[in-house]
Amino acid sequence: MAVIRPFRALRPHPEQAKAVASVPYDVVNTDEARELAKGNPLSFLHVSRPEIDLPAGIDLHSDAVYRKAVENFQALIQNAPLETEAAPSLYLYRLVMGPHEQVGIVACCSIDEYDDNTIRKHERTRRDKEDDRTRHMLMLSAQTGPVFLTYRHRKEIDDHVTAALSSQPLFDLTANDGIRHTIWRLTDTDNLVKSFEGVPLLYIADGHHRAASASRARAELKEKSFGHTGKEDYNYFLTVLFPDSHLQILAYNRVVKDLNGLSKEEFLNAIKDQFTIVRDAAPEPATRGQWSMYLDSEWYGLQLAADATLPVGTVAHLDVSILQDRLLDSILGIRDVRTDKRIDFVGGLRGTRELERLVDEGKAAVAFSLFPTTVEELLRVSDAGEIMPPKSTWFEPKLRDGLLIHKI
Repeated sequence: MAVIRPFRALRPHPEQAKAVASVPYDVVNTDEARELAKGNPLSFLHVSRPEIDLPAGIDLHSDAVYRKAVENFQALIQNAPLETEAAPSLYLYRLVMGPHEQVGIVACCSIDEYDDNTIRKHERTRRDKEDDRTRHMLMLSAQTGPVFLTYRHRKEIDDHVTAALSSQPLFDLTANDGIRHTIWRLTDTDNLVKSFEGVPLLYIADGHHRAASASRARAELKEKSFGHTGKEDYNYFLTVLFPDSHLQILAYNRVVKDLNGLSKEEFLNAIKDQFTIVRDAAPEPATRGQWSMYLDSEWYGLQLAADATLPVGTVAHLDVSILQDRLLDSILGIRDVRTDKRIDFVGGLRGTRELERLVDEGKAAVAFSLFPTTVEELLRVSDAGEIMPPKSTWFEPKLRDGLLIHKI
């Protein structure tokens, strides 16, 4: 069963919500965060990326940075101000981006269920990133950004959510990127909590490092606790749970700086060993099992040749895996996309025009446009206990940090 737990959120006053809300800490670098927060002392980026208020070039993992996070957090609590709900609640969080709309439930989920794989993963985490967010949580005694979870949708839960949307929202704001964020507070939580008892599994869609860090923070707090009961707030982590039917995954495309010493003709001939090639193709593939390639100001369509050996395995048959194994590795010599400086990634809304620009300006030699990974593919990989290839999924729209905070 899936445990969801109401919690007493620390949150801004509705009039200050737009000023406080910020993009997730891990989708911007220091310079981008500094620019976004410029002129806005209430931006939560001052807490999630506190180095923006310290001298340029400072070690991001220095004591001074974490002390600044605490200082900025306390200042925000006083100045926004942030207030704590009188009673535990659940929340609904609706995101609207153009024609796309998705509604999730903000709740705390069990770290025990994360540890025992009732909450399933599809990504490896990096120790250094875990170290950073674990220390951030422990210094603030709070989880300040939610982990993005999904589950196979159920009509019973959908009906409870739909009924609750008719009430007055707590927050309703449109961010500078045009995405609308609306949040409702639910004090009557029994029906939703009980409905999730019938959900066998939850899945991390985005936020693996936040979840892993919450687990590590719990272990440290448990070790220091006297009379640990398992009911303490640190045994749970902040999440937003969306049904799989609501999720939108966008393409995560690739650009490569050179052709690995090959001429254009040699490169195309090498591709023909595994793929059929069609010239003057669409910039975006129409379905899975197809790829679009931009080379020398022209789009080519790729598809596995009829006599090519078909991939076998949950991960191996993914489009991103086939492209990696049959072309990026074997022809272009890109062995490890995590470390190879010759490859870069273009995700989300930047689209194929960005691929064309990078190639046309000589910043890349070739670009590949992929069909988006499906939600069902992600769930199958998670169920198999396997790991998605790096840079496989780009979820849009993004949640905002700072609107609902879980104190631990």
